[in-house]
Amino acid sequence: MTIFQTSLTFLLIGLATIYISGFMLLRLLQNRLIFEPKSLVLATPAAFNLPYEEVWLSVPTSRNQTEKISGWWIPQTQPNAEVILFLHGASGNMAAQKKSCNLERVAKLYQLGFSVFMIDYRGYGNSQGRFPTEATVYEDAAIAWNYLTQEKSFSPEEIFIYGYSLGGAIAVNLCLQQPKAAGLIAESCFTSIKDMAKYRYRSRIEIFPLKLLITQKFDFINKVKSLQMPVLFIHGMNDKAIPATMSQQLFAAAPEPKKLLLIPNAGHNDLAEIDSDRYLATLREFCAAAEESGGKRREFRNLGGVRSR
Repeated sequence: MTIFQTSLTFLLIGLATIYISGFMLLRLLQNRLIFEPKSLVLATPAAFNLPYEEVWLSVPTSRNQTEKISGWWIPQTQPNAEVILFLHGASGNMAAQKKSCNLERVAKLYQLGFSVFMIDYRGYGNSQGRFPTEATVYEDAAIAWNYLTQEKSFSPEEIFIYGYSLGGAIAVNLCLQQPKAAGLIAESCFTSIKDMAKYRYRSRIEIFPLKLLITQKFDFINKVKSLQMPVLFIHGMNDKAIPATMSQQLFAAAPEPKKLLLIPNAGHNDLAEIDSDRYLATLREFCAAAEESGGKRREFRNLGGVRSR
């Protein structure tokens, strides 16, 4: 073997080692690229003049231990109020900033007459546990649902599941587990992690086989096809984090009854502020229609398939 051939062999071995190492690193640390939890909680619902109760939920682990999930129960005064289970996105926590977009959304939902329950997934805010994964956030959402149905004694038909951004992928997974829920509201959501990886990092990851690389799938686009409840998609047309075309794809894939609200000039976080009137009116219309249909899943009158722009 010549010196050139030897050098070429070592070069190829080195490149292969770098490639395999990079691939394995992305697989093993993938959740670190998706979740962006913050532990410091800088506000509470009281900052928005909302009454609330601090709630702690227990999660048994495979290590025969118990971890705690932090949540806020924000009840209406009237006993017959409908409920929204609010699932936040990948960044921050229930209230990572003094002006929290999550609490702003919740305040508007409360304004519509809903009681709201929101949680921090394990690893977020004051919740205990290790760094989150797709499996653990699904489990946390299920624990929150059990709190509403078992401890608060709400029927599934009284509970809407609201997912913002990554929370939408968590919400749709819970909806498949709880098909009798009143409906799904998905704001600023993506189709799947694979699609988001292509959108954000195409030039850097296209050398890897994504089918083998992606372990945290959050496959909203395929799960939405099996929904058995009304669904409302909301997206800002100027969203730079997640393109509005993804909500359009989700809308196209979802069965009836469904509704899509696209808000011009709105980004990823400010939909409720850019066009508050349309945002609230659409939520009110959607929830009223879902309540009217009840648990029987009858066809929505004046709603199914309508696009609102």
